[in-house]
Amino acid sequence: MKATTKSPRVSVLTPIYNTNPAHLREMIESILAQTFTDFEFLILNDSPNNKEIEKIVLQYAKKDTRIKYSKNTKNMGITPSRNKLLKMARGEYLAIFDHDDISVPDRLEQQVAYLDANPHVGVVSGWLEYFGTAKTVRSAPEFDTDIKIAMTYDCSVWHTAAMIRKSVLVDNNIEYEEYYSPSEDYRLWARLMGVTHFHNLQTVLVKYRTFANQTSSIQNNRMKTAHRAIHLDIVNNFPAYWNAWLQSDACATRFRLRLFGCIPLLKIKHNWVLLFEFIPIFKIKWR
Repeated sequence: MKATTKSPRVSVLTPIYNTNPAHLREMIESILAQTFTDFEFLILNDSPNNKEIEKIVLQYAKKDTRIKYSKNTKNMGITPSRNKLLKMARGEYLAIFDHDDISVPDRLEQQVAYLDANPHVGVVSGWLEYFGTAKTVRSAPEFDTDIKIAMTYDCSVWHTAAMIRKSVLVDNNIEYEEYYSPSEDYRLWARLMGVTHFHNLQTVLVKYRTFANQTSSIQNNRMKTAHRAIHLDIVNNFPAYWNAWLQSDACATRFRLRLFGCIPLLKIKHNWVLLFEFIPIFKIKWR
């Protein structure tokens, strides 16, 4: 493929750190196999002494010049590496992608089409299909208001499947914040809530690899602390969304009991104990 000086429509941004070689190859190949082809693939190595993964990336880069490989002189950590990639990106749209996941073949095509057709939307993501130690599909609310209501309680835009309009970040001077790592993605969405719209395509865009001792498990305590700080900041800045969350069914249902995992027996909703999930028995008071 011939090199070009024309800016690509999309920059795919992937920091890597001591990535399993087999996972690295699968990740890279899933991007090179995309049906949408006008992109640059920026891969930043934050484990500069790992020659094996460097060799793998350079092998692919030799065959496809859309891959732009670089490495930090020393380990910087995930947040500074993500910000470095933001500054390097030339694309109109930024596709976030983690180093051991797999994008479905038309992921970029779907997201570019949506952002092109909806200039008021600054972030579009989709669903995740977990594979590895966990096997499930993780959905997310579709429309902006529902996403922001859910965001007051938890992150509701899956980062590794997200595409961001770069101008929204540049115009509002927004980037990742080290203080909130490893929940820097949730913090990014919190800052963007007041300046743009979100959308989640109701389809799987990324296959999300799960395995024992991955970063999200190792740093669980730190993530909980950061998550609480972000949650409180969102609640303070967007009280209307928080009130809507408190009134929602997702928040109101505190408990469910089902026989054999499927037959409805008891549910606690809006402080009422419901028999068979719809017959009110009595009301309880929480201390």
